[in-house]
Amino acid sequence: MNILRAYDINIVGLENKRYEYDFTSDDAFFAALEQDLIAKGTIQTHLVLDKSETMIRLDFHSTGSVEQICDRSLDEYDEPVDTRQTMLLKFGDHNEELSDEIELIERNTATINVARYIFEFISLSLPMKRLHPRFREEDESDDETENGKVVYRSDAEPGDDEAGQSNVDPRWAALRKLNNN
Repeated sequence: MNILRAYDINIVGLENKRYEYDFTSDDAFFAALEQDLIAKGTIQTHLVLDKSETMIRLDFHSTGSVEQICDRSLDEYDEPVDTRQTMLLKFGDHNEELSDEIELIERNTATINVARYIFEFISLSLPMKRLHPRFREEDESDDETENGKVVYRSDAEPGDDEAGQSNVDPRWAALRKLNNN
């Protein structure tokens, strides 16, 4: 039996109102998707489906953790996941992805499979730089941060050193002069 069939929602007989679904995604789910980003994990997804005459609104809330491999130490660790995302499926005469959050689906579509959406939203919630939690405090202290954002000095020109002396390559200085004219 295909594991991803559990993520099918029959939309043909649904009335125009709100429905709620719960999905559990485990190691078998990630293996069935045939991808290399996530091999193991346990994710609980609560889906609120709101159907109207012209569209279906899908509100996803996924929580749990997935196993990742640290880019620095190659140690495995559990990365927590807690993400909320919305997807709009508008009824039309053909299937088309209009944007990251909006897709057209044919009016006569009988079922939708939400497994791909769940996986995409989990993937997007993961940090680009995969660091084991023991390295995160030390990595964050290396950057000058304020409220989690890197702070740059606005009073210094790029290429200025500590004494205020310019160490800009003369070729770049000449280009800068052309740009200022």
